Amino acid sequence: MNRSELIDHVASAAGLDKKAAEAAVAATTDAVVAEIKKGEKVSLFGFGTFTPTSRAARTGRNPQTGVPVKISASNGVRFAPSTAFKASLNAKAAAKKGAAAKKAGSARGAAPAKSGAANKAAKATTATKAPTKTSKAPTKATKATKAPTKATKATKKRG
Repeated sequence: MNRSELIDHVASAAGLDKKAAEAAVAATTDAVVAEIKKGEKVSLFGFGTFTPTSRAARTGRNPQTGVPVKISASNGVRFAPSTAFKASLNAKAAAKKGAAAKKAGSARGAAPAKSGAANKAAKATTATKAPTKTSKAPTKATKATKAPTKATKATKKRG
């Protein structure tokens, strides 16, 4: 999604005309950029946190020639998504965890345990998984330990 698509989405979701939505998106981004320039952290509840970072000046090397190159100091920004944002991205995993917790709670007739060890024990009892079969080619050691077949008995008698 680019800026114009974001403006279109904001306009339709908020019931605004395009100019008002564009002004709202511009005001939001300008406010975030201004606070980051000041060195302040910007936290948007339910979305995430923008944190300003800085890199000191250093000497690097040109990978092709190996010549030392001066790299000037720079400022950047780091984004850390909120827990709610991450949970919405991983809705299937969160739903499975919630269903397993409900199942564990109903099986014992109580709410799911809050301690880590008890929770693991509850998960182990409710969510047992059958071992999967893997087909492996027999190795030479297993062929040698098998009972001799009729063909091998016949060759031993001749020899």
